[in-house]
Amino acid sequence: MNAHAPAAPSTAQSVWLVAEREIGSRLRSKAFVISTAILFVVALAAVVWGGFAAGSSDGIKVAVTSDTAAAVQGVDGLEVTDADSAASALALVEDGTVSAALIPSDQVPDAAAPASAAFDYTIVVDDDVPSGLMPLLSQSPPVHLLDPSGTDFLLRYFVALGFGIVFLVAASTFGGTIAQSVVEEKQTRVVELLISAIPVRALLAGKVIGNTILAMAQILVLAAIAVVGLTVTGQDLILTGLGGPLVWFSVFFLFGFILLAALFAAAGAMVSRQEDIGSTTTPLTMLVMLPYFLVIFFNDNTLVMTIMSYVPFSAPVAMPLRLYLGEALWWEPLVSLVALVATCVAAILVGARIYSGSLLRMGARVKLVEALSRN
Repeated sequence: MNAHAPAAPSTAQSVWLVAEREIGSRLRSKAFVISTAILFVVALAAVVWGGFAAGSSDGIKVAVTSDTAAAVQGVDGLEVTDADSAASALALVEDGTVSAALIPSDQVPDAAAPASAAFDYTIVVDDDVPSGLMPLLSQSPPVHLLDPSGTDFLLRYFVALGFGIVFLVAASTFGGTIAQSVVEEKQTRVVELLISAIPVRALLAGKVIGNTILAMAQILVLAAIAVVGLTVTGQDLILTGLGGPLVWFSVFFLFGFILLAALFAAAGAMVSRQEDIGSTTTPLTMLVMLPYFLVIFFNDNTLVMTIMSYVPFSAPVAMPLRLYLGEALWWEPLVSLVALVATCVAAILVGARIYSGSLLRMGARVKLVEALSRN
């Protein structure tokens, strides 16, 4: 009689079935779709505003010599200062009188050969090229930095703010959603039907994978918005320095999110009512918020940022920022990633044990020791 009974799904199939269910339920949620659309619109508006602000600001102050004055002749949006010599133009950059100087390439101090034979002049700046200068010149001549280690404070702040907000919003939003989903399944007894058909660990893995796919999709779309927006608005210099850090941010975010997702699912399994979720998820929410506030207030503190880049919960924000600023050696993100992956594996094992030990327990909040001690 059981010859034609459907075979039980394998563990991999069970995981994917749960992941599909999670993805489908989120995409059918109007709140999720609307909040995601708002996030994308805000990101696009921020990038466009940055380009508009750079292009519509009062004239960019530049110094020229008699040999380079023709390069800015008839160009609107510049406040041009005529310097007697290349040395005088450089002095104006060093004392902050102008933002950039256009001087003959063969008179750039301590510079290698010109980067392009098509230009006989070089743009010399202190530590960063004004974002609106290249579009105004309609060309990209060689650039020489007097202080390559320096970074514009506002640019540094906004890059830190961007990484921090994206990680905070994505991790807290999806983390809270995972915890609420677990509690809802306990309240409605749906979980009893689910675990009668699939292993408990497969249920947890499916939830984590499904939400990770959605979160990573958001990150990739946001990265695409940043790349396209910066390109269209002429902020190519920012984009050039941001490409590598964006890739590293995506990698760090992937493992950081998996770590938090497993812990949020476990925290949700420890309670039986939606009203009690805060008692178990608040510590995790603090761990998500802490990197955001630290990177905002200490983004210019090398010691704090270095420590943060090796702490698993803050590495997804701190390490990409240090890479953008050129403060991290080539091997540092690799070491930090290994530490994050190791912590991620440990969190999954602990979270799975708590999840398994708490999922079928109703009533009062399950104590952590009790959840860990149950098989």
